[in-house]
Amino acid sequence: MNAYIQLTLSQLRFFVRNRQVLIFTLFMPLFFMIMLGSFLGKGNEIIVDGVVIDQDQSAESRIMVEALQTNSILKLKSSDDMDKSLEQLKHGDQKLVVIIQKNYGEAVAKKGADSSKASFLQVYYDQTNQQSAQIGLQTISQVADTVSKQISNYIPVVKIEPVGVQALQLRYIDFLVPGILAMMIMTNNLNGVSGQIASWRERGVLRRMQSTPLTSSTFIAAQITARLIMNTAQALIVLLVGALIFGTQVNGSWWLLLLFIVMGTLTFMSIGFIIAGVAKTPESVGPISGLISFPLMFLGGVFFAVSSMPEFLQPIVKSIPITQLSTALRQIMNVGAGIGDLWQEGLMLAIWLVVSFIVATFTFKWE
Repeated sequence: MNAYIQLTLSQLRFFVRNRQVLIFTLFMPLFFMIMLGSFLGKGNEIIVDGVVIDQDQSAESRIMVEALQTNSILKLKSSDDMDKSLEQLKHGDQKLVVIIQKNYGEAVAKKGADSSKASFLQVYYDQTNQQSAQIGLQTISQVADTVSKQISNYIPVVKIEPVGVQALQLRYIDFLVPGILAMMIMTNNLNGVSGQIASWRERGVLRRMQSTPLTSSTFIAAQITARLIMNTAQALIVLLVGALIFGTQVNGSWWLLLLFIVMGTLTFMSIGFIIAGVAKTPESVGPISGLISFPLMFLGGVFFAVSSMPEFLQPIVKSIPITQLSTALRQIMNVGAGIGDLWQEGLMLAIWLVVSFIVATFTFKWE
């Protein structure tokens, strides 16, 4: 136990004294977060995106769908799943959900002879984003009015029924902070572990440790403990800076957030041990680590949503560990998701952790 404690404290002192480690593991992520958050975090979107659901599927309703989708301000995708679309609206993933109700074509065919029978476009909107909601509602009203005039010779037959939905008010900085946190966990452990272990092996430090009564399990346990402490401390600093400068917050459980930080740390540590075992020299560790971590940084949902990537890439991207980690952290912080909502992300991370650990045990070498 004494050897384990001494090794853990020694590793922590190494982190604190090594200024380069501090710069690249803490200040660089903070720099990215502050710069991107300052330029993009408070930006407003010009285009109002959303979903249009055609429940009537008539010739008249298709005319309305086409008119809505060709409008330059609106960006409406067709869907047939009302429950999913409304759920996305509540989570802030959509700004409008437009529903063309059944019997729309029949009502339009009456051309407004009875105003009480005028057909409705039901528009669900985000009450917490009044600017986008007003722009969207006004634009849809104009589109509906244009279609109505064309149908009825300027007699209004299409009306708007706004229905407010309380949704999360998320900014880009709210999306960015969990991604920066996931990126920091990945780079600290994948790059840091592989570089340090390879360097110690080259300098004979591991060989000298092996000749002492120190066991490999004690050595690895001390490494894990020290990095867990450092990652937790750095994560708290990132969250504190985000809260003080940009007003970000954690809406979900702190314990669940800590659980995924631990799982992410262990997973990327295991991958780091694999790289250290495969690399023949310390000089080759950097290129190998960079070849893995650099693409993951941009493909794992750190800076951009996975849904914005090409569809053929999404199945691959969704299977990598940093995507699972960034998604889980983002859902906990922004949506307040619980363990029941994140069991898939937790399971995927656990699989990566187990497989990586098994491979690391076969590739790890003292000399």
